Amino acid sequence: MQAYFIEFGNFMLRWLHVIAAIAWIGESIYFVMLDNGLKTPKAAEDREKGVFGEMWAVHGGGFYHNQKYATAPDKLPNDLHWSFWKAYTTWLSGFALFIILYMVNPGFYLVNPNSDWEWAANMTGWQANILALVFLLLGWVVYNEMCKRISPNMERDGLLSIGVAIMMVVVAYLSTQLFSGRAAFLLTGAVMATAMSANVFFWIIPGQRRMVKAMKAGETPNPLDGKRGKQRSVHNTYFTLPVVLLMISNHYSFAYSHEHAWVLMTLFIFAGALIRQYFVLMHQGKIRPAYPVVGVALILIAFWVGMPSSSSAPTGEQTAGNGPKITEIKTLMNKHCVACHSQTPTQPGFSAPPAGLAYDNIDQILLQKDKIQRVVKSGYMPLGNMTNMTERERAVIQAWKE
Repeated sequence: MQAYFIEFGNFMLRWLHVIAAIAWIGESIYFVMLDNGLKTPKAAEDREKGVFGEMWAVHGGGFYHNQKYATAPDKLPNDLHWSFWKAYTTWLSGFALFIILYMVNPGFYLVNPNSDWEWAANMTGWQANILALVFLLLGWVVYNEMCKRISPNMERDGLLSIGVAIMMVVVAYLSTQLFSGRAAFLLTGAVMATAMSANVFFWIIPGQRRMVKAMKAGETPNPLDGKRGKQRSVHNTYFTLPVVLLMISNHYSFAYSHEHAWVLMTLFIFAGALIRQYFVLMHQGKIRPAYPVVGVALILIAFWVGMPSSSSAPTGEQTAGNGPKITEIKTLMNKHCVACHSQTPTQPGFSAPPAGLAYDNIDQILLQKDKIQRVVKSGYMPLGNMTNMTERERAVIQAWKE
């Protein structure tokens, strides 16, 4: 019953996380589109009262007239709309999910026993938990310090973008060495998601509050608050597509179990940022097809890098005859996989098979043949090799043909 409560709570928390993320990202993308699509106001009276740009739009049977002020308007309403709770709810619900799904059983989900770094491969569960928290914190600290030191007055944002790109390559590489494949993808996305929420909490909203306070006091707002808020919002919009991809990556083992998983991550991150850049420029009236073309090219390179090698199957010296029979494979599944991947799991903490994959019947094993061979070959499964699957047993599964 306890496992059921945990599973149901996970289900509802994930629902909340998705809803909050959709609301936050949707609103963020809308305001980026609005900001980049503004036109010089046509009415002289609008220009005289400080309107910087405007946009007319039609949606849902109604017409909308949005205006942006370059300076303080004559009067600010008391019911001014603020955008921050969606961001905070997204991060808090996501972090709660990370605790439930990964930190409750870190030896199973976080530790990377195949790491090239011996100390990382031999971490205990509590050490992995602490390292994961430090990883997220340092990700934000390094990113924030780069913003403050490279472009403090928002005058060298191009150079800052290069710095952030290099940082994400390093984060992708370190994550795959420090944590298991699926956790590595998630934590790389979480570093970006943490930066996004922290940008809102530490910079965007405080800056906007100072601007509003100055306006209501009849003072001129500090222009750096507006510029800095714009800078961090722009960063957030480029993080968006890669973060979404990395958060759903746990369903695709070919990516997180690959020996060059950090390369795949890097390619996906850059592809997402380039595709997002196309839409940002499109809202400014600039059509630059080179951005999505290069983005798709990076995705195709990722496809090529992640493609399994047909030459990596075991040779006849490793296995005898025409390969193992399904009954032998079923025996190995029962020994190493069915404790979790069953309609009625016996592994503590599971009330349902992970990812819905149940291997307690032959039909399901046959249906998932390619996926089973892929994750077993990479060493990702069994997780943490808690069942001590031998190299010979892995070779048997790789030699399985029918």
